[in-house]
Amino acid sequence: MASRFLCLYFPYLLANQLYVRKPNLAKGPLAIVKPEQGRRVVHAVNAEAVAAGIKPGCHVADAQALVPELGLVDYQAGKEERLLTAIGHWCIGYSPQVAINPPDSMMLNITGCSHLWGGEQAYIQALLNILKEKGYELKAAIADTQAAAWAVAHFADTAMVIAPGQHSHALAGLPLSALRLEENLLQRFYKLGFKNIASVLNISRQVLRRRFGEDFLLKLGKALGTVAEPFMALKEQVPYQERLPCLEPLRTAKAIAIAIERLLEALCYRLDKEGKGIRKATLSCYRVDGKLQQLHIGTHQATVHVVHLLKLYALRIAELRPGLGIELFVLDAVAVEDLEAKQERLWIQDADQGLQALSELLDRLAVRMGRNAIQRYLPQQHYWPERSVKTASDLRDEELVQWQLLRPRPIHLIARPLPIEVSAPIPDYPPMLFKLNGELHQISKADGPERIEREWWLEAGEHRDYYQVEDQNGKRYWIFRLGHYDVAQQVQWFLHGYFA
Repeated sequence: MASRFLCLYFPYLLANQLYVRKPNLAKGPLAIVKPEQGRRVVHAVNAEAVAAGIKPGCHVADAQALVPELGLVDYQAGKEERLLTAIGHWCIGYSPQVAINPPDSMMLNITGCSHLWGGEQAYIQALLNILKEKGYELKAAIADTQAAAWAVAHFADTAMVIAPGQHSHALAGLPLSALRLEENLLQRFYKLGFKNIASVLNISRQVLRRRFGEDFLLKLGKALGTVAEPFMALKEQVPYQERLPCLEPLRTAKAIAIAIERLLEALCYRLDKEGKGIRKATLSCYRVDGKLQQLHIGTHQATVHVVHLLKLYALRIAELRPGLGIELFVLDAVAVEDLEAKQERLWIQDADQGLQALSELLDRLAVRMGRNAIQRYLPQQHYWPERSVKTASDLRDEELVQWQLLRPRPIHLIARPLPIEVSAPIPDYPPMLFKLNGELHQISKADGPERIEREWWLEAGEHRDYYQVEDQNGKRYWIFRLGHYDVAQQVQWFLHGYFA
């Protein structure tokens, strides 16, 4: 069977990906820019920018002079390769062999695959339709050689399927740049009057080698199929997964626990060898009647401690409904992290042992109470109170900044301040009373104001004047007035926290 290759060409890859991630972004001329030799240069564009006359390689100042409304996005190094790799792994569903060709194309070895879709034309159309629905503009071609498929995809106007043995005729009308020649070599051809590939096909190989070098003959031979071209296929991502089929369906809790233990032992052994640990895991149980049941667990730090993970699943086995029995168990490590390397010692380090014990206790509590019932917060460098804390996902996360202790802060900070009705005698004087949810609070003590300005580099808006107040029942609150006191307008007050 002759080899067949499919080339996918994404002329506006980075711009398309930006619109895929932000579907509500208004479409218009867009350029991805990168610094080169002290100047900002257009690295990639979208179709609207090309229509406006902007091409990669021009300076940003020139592009903005041509199109004042041009949108600019900073380039991220290696973005094309990462994006092509992700799309390539998805394309493995269409061919087991996929190779990426940064910055804008990929190659699929589709030998023996297209008949599953009813032929090569239906195959290429199905793939194009799905990728276009996802938001990508692309062209494609199928040919006997990789170089021919690449040339036709890049220089033909529509998707093409070159019949077996006809790639030489398809290449003949294409420009010599379709062979991916160096610019200086292309200029030599143009000066001699050679415009397309057909103009060099009838010249003897010895003359071509003498005048244009061996590299040109190699590229021409790869396109025509006389020289073999290696195929550097992506390695398929192997999931961290273990499967356990059962000879007899399992129904009892003890049998299910034994199955889970075997899966955990195999998966943790594999992860431990790679220096990784489980953060999230999913157990899928396939019943005899075809129904699927799943159990999810998570940990506060990466672990391969089988006993601990088994306890977490043991707390949730009662949730399973095995019915007539479970015939297949599949355990997936959904999220893994690198394990922290620990040096073996002759003594026990209490701090490490305590942290591990605390992490396992929190994991068990999270299974019983829910993942969101336990939270740990760390300080962040922000003036705005609700931005000054962040959630820590790992017990090993450390404070990068210190908690601010210069002024008292409430123990319970409300994520979204609650509007309240306030009565204040004169501007900048503490309020005398406030009403929350219909309940009146008489203020007996107050301290303030403390002015906190809005972070103008993040958002625009008014400042806040905070007061610490105590009502007639001894309860203490943190309230603030938004903006300056204005007699002509109704002043807005909010409750933002509770003190002990």
